[in-house]
Amino acid sequence: MTIHQSTVYPSVIEAVELPKVIHIGGNLYAAAFTLMKLLPARHIIDRAIAAGDITPGTPVIETSSGTFALGLALVCRQRGLPLTIVGDHSIDDDLRNRLEMLGAEVELVEDHGQPGGIQGARLARVEELRRARPESFVPRQYTNPENPAAYASVGRLVSRTLGTVDSLVGPVGSGGSTCGIASTLRADTPTLRLIGVDTHGSVIFKAPEGPRLLRGLGSSIVPGNVVHTAYDEVHWVGPGEVFHATRELYRRHGLFMGPTSGAAFLVASWWAERNRDSTVLAVLPDEGYRYQSTVYNDAWLRGQNVPVRPADGPRLVERPGEGDGSWSRLLWNRRSYDDVAGVSTDRQTQESST
Repeated sequence: MTIHQSTVYPSVIEAVELPKVIHIGGNLYAAAFTLMKLLPARHIIDRAIAAGDITPGTPVIETSSGTFALGLALVCRQRGLPLTIVGDHSIDDDLRNRLEMLGAEVELVEDHGQPGGIQGARLARVEELRRARPESFVPRQYTNPENPAAYASVGRLVSRTLGTVDSLVGPVGSGGSTCGIASTLRADTPTLRLIGVDTHGSVIFKAPEGPRLLRGLGSSIVPGNVVHTAYDEVHWVGPGEVFHATRELYRRHGLFMGPTSGAAFLVASWWAERNRDSTVLAVLPDEGYRYQSTVYNDAWLRGQNVPVRPADGPRLVERPGEGDGSWSRLLWNRRSYDDVAGVSTDRQTQESST
């Protein structure tokens, strides 16, 4: 049999873990992933196997209610490792079915008002399970340095494809992708501007904690993998403008992606328009198939009572939390968390929970 293909991949993991670099228009490019969290999941598990921290049959336990869970499930299935995912009720039935079909055990927890919100509750349950199964391995996506280290391969791909990138725009959850890619690109371009995209209700950049309709963006804890001194600018975006941008990304460019990708596209488009001499790269984390009944469903959008419309642009603020729910931006200027926000005694990190 003759295979007319430049590369034959050993599995679907290697085939889809890296993004496609796509020219969106003008000076704006996108690193579009099928499933971005597959990359750090594979990297973390394989490094643990190489180090002897995982041996055949070692149970893997992790907290996730989204794509990191799916990435781990794919990797653990292929590596023959039992997996327990601790999540919450934002795991929809379709995602839970996919996880369980891959052999993962899914446990959902409730938010009972403990420190760190629902993510704090999930982390506390992971620690309980780890103590009960001391032979288990916990990837700890929020603090494991192998998470951002996994994205060095993305930085190298971008450099080979585009050459110099002046500005990187990406959503911030665990901090792995934006900090990891920026670190690699800055080895050649120290002046690269890193623009993090967060959402209202997330505490990552010291905005007040609150409910978050946007899933996969932001956090109710401050992950250890978020290197605050890496960011030049932070934008907080709301669901209405992000839902509109997500649908526009598909209408205008044929990129059928999730709302975290829409958030990055919204901010990167605005930035590229105002910095036309810069090469701007937006990180688009995952495809939109999980959101066909939500973000891409008109009836669901009407039921959210959120105006889905184009945004006028961000309001420049001096401190986190001043945006009043509207799209806002802060010149972070590579400062530390405490330099921007003041020393906080109630700062929540994963280290305090596990």
